[in-house]
Amino acid sequence: MIVGGSVPGAGAGPTLLSPPAAVLGESPCWDPHTARLLWVDIPAGRIHYLVPDTDLHGWYDVGTPVSAVVPRAAGGYGLAVREGFAVLDPNGTVRVVAEVEADRPGNRMNDGACDEAGRFFAGTKAEDDTPGAGALYRLDPSTDTGHRREPVRVFADVTNSNGIAWSPDGRLVYYVDTGTRRIDVCDYDPTTGTVSDRRPFAEIGAEAGWPDGLAVDAEGGVWVALWEGGAVRRYTPDGRLHRTLYVPARRVTNCAFGGADLDVLYVTTAATDDREPLGGRLFAFRTGIRGLPAHPYRG
Repeated sequence: MIVGGSVPGAGAGPTLLSPPAAVLGESPCWDPHTARLLWVDIPAGRIHYLVPDTDLHGWYDVGTPVSAVVPRAAGGYGLAVREGFAVLDPNGTVRVVAEVEADRPGNRMNDGACDEAGRFFAGTKAEDDTPGAGALYRLDPSTDTGHRREPVRVFADVTNSNGIAWSPDGRLVYYVDTGTRRIDVCDYDPTTGTVSDRRPFAEIGAEAGWPDGLAVDAEGGVWVALWEGGAVRRYTPDGRLHRTLYVPARRVTNCAFGGADLDVLYVTTAATDDREPLGGRLFAFRTGIRGLPAHPYRG
């Protein structure tokens, strides 16, 4: 259910949605097969779902911190959990399919997404935010369900691996290591999954907060959530700031397009304290721009 009526018109402010606050909401993702919005509450180990325009909201308890969720072509969902890459099978079973950084117990997985071929990219961070302690990984699709696989390390020396998203033609990938205070862009080979020529795309000044999760729209615009910034920004494909959406919660974590026409921008946030009652809530904007569909994990 949408609190206060329907999602507002293009250019209007945010609409507060009905699900209760998360401690650390993250990884919003539209699942077209169930017409549900998915997102996670990382420390609670929960995957939440919402059917827009209804009262249907629920969750799955994963049993471990879960930082990213994506649709899965074989049914269920692909996950990034504390231990690495995992799947939630349709019967409710959670299975770790590729361990990540088992030798670094102070690290956990963080945000992630899939490319068009179904490769699952997700990264890590130190719980204490030690600079350079994390990395970005890629898990390639496989039909072999009998063995765990080794993920490929894409970037090392990452402080807080966060948003990742692809251009409409799949030839560019945008990436956030929050500690750098910028969005980077890389050339991307959709045939091999190879990332090359990493370079700055947009710098985020200290007064604006910290870049966190990402989404790319059908026009190639890049949307970034601003942790401690209370906003989501849109950058044009050439890196110019185009638009700012203000959110009534300081810790904005991520954003994703959803709805039947992919024309609603859903925004997740994190809780702070009693002085900010809307921290951790879920919001929706009508931006007048359509997004790109989420690609499923094909493991």
